[in-house]
Amino acid sequence: MDFYRLGLVEYLDGLELQRQLCEARMRDTVPDTLLLLQHPPVLTMGRGAKAANIRLTDEALATLGIARFETDRGGDVTYHGPGQIVGYPIMFLPPGRQDVRRYVRSLEQVAIDALADFGISAVRIDRWPGVWIEKSRDGGPRKICALGVHLSRWYTRHGFALNVDPQMDHFDLIHPCGITEAGVTSMRRELEQPVDMTEVELRLVHHFGRIFETDM
Repeated sequence: MDFYRLGLVEYLDGLELQRQLCEARMRDTVPDTLLLLQHPPVLTMGRGAKAANIRLTDEALATLGIARFETDRGGDVTYHGPGQIVGYPIMFLPPGRQDVRRYVRSLEQVAIDALADFGISAVRIDRWPGVWIEKSRDGGPRKICALGVHLSRWYTRHGFALNVDPQMDHFDLIHPCGITEAGVTSMRRELEQPVDMTEVELRLVHHFGRIFETDM
């Protein structure tokens, strides 16, 4: 599996790159690929998103320099911004792995294991999607990694978004993933110190290869 660390990528450019890679993967002209990148501030609406979960109008968002896009991934509204590592696996799930729930849980495990390398204990919470810090330094359960995927004929797009050190007040613009009962956190907040983005990316790559049993 190839992986690319792309830095800051405009959201629409990221969508187009996913589309082109997925079409090439379906033709078997490229291998499975993992894209790791960051986006400028943007809100994305999944297939199940409710407009009420965005707390500002598009005009008000525009004054803050934050765009909004509808996508074909699963899930509700999500924020992306600098300091957050977004992972887009463009891959074919072979026989034996053709299970949506197993795929999502595998992505969650990649994040959980990468966080553990930094001394952060993360978990799944059955009633909510994503990866969580059950007892955050800021109190209560808080999400640290969001997931939203798209599968077609067992080819994958979209993926996960891990909060390393994003601008946290931007999450106040939405009810992240439609959840009003719990907040959001980041690696920086939980560790109370800076975190090296490159090192996090490399740990994600390591665990992705291990969990999906592929050479990276």
